Amino acid sequence: MTPSLARSLAPALVLLALAAPVRGQSFGFPWWKDAQFQKDLGLTTEQSARIDGVFQSTITLLRQRKVELDQQEAELSRLIAANADEPVVTKQVDKVEGIRGGLNKTRTLMLLRMRQVLTPEQRVILNKLHEQWDKDHGRARGEGRK
Repeated sequence: MTPSLARSLAPALVLLALAAPVRGQSFGFPWWKDAQFQKDLGLTTEQSARIDGVFQSTITLLRQRKVELDQQEAELSRLIAANADEPVVTKQVDKVEGIRGGLNKTRTLMLLRMRQVLTPEQRVILNKLHEQWDKDHGRARGEGRK
C-alpha cells in the first residue's frame, strides 16, 4: 500500500465508524422506563418489562461485539500505520466490516423486537416522539448518532 493511499484511507475509515450506527427507534436512553414516554405511549408495565427483557438479553452481546470491533479497528490502524501490503489491509478491512455488520444486525433486530411489543398505534406515536427527539437533540434524519 502506498503512503498516499494509507493517508486517504484513514479518514474514510473514521467517517465509516461515525456513520455506522444503524438508525432506529434509539433514543440513547431506556425510553421504555421513562415516565413521560410511558405516559405518551400508553405503555403498560408489562410492555415496559418485555421491552427491557429484549434489551437486557441483547446488551451483553452488543458490548462484547463492540469490544471486538474496537480491537480489530486498532489492528487495522496499526497495519495502515505500518504501511502493510494492500492484501493484508484488505483482509483486515473485511474482518472489521464483518464484525461491524454483525453488530449493526444485532442492534437492528433488538430494536425490531422492542417495537414488536408495541401496538400499531403506539408505534406511530413512538415514530413521532423519535422525530421530535431528533429535532430537540440536533439529529437530522440520515445522520449518525452523536
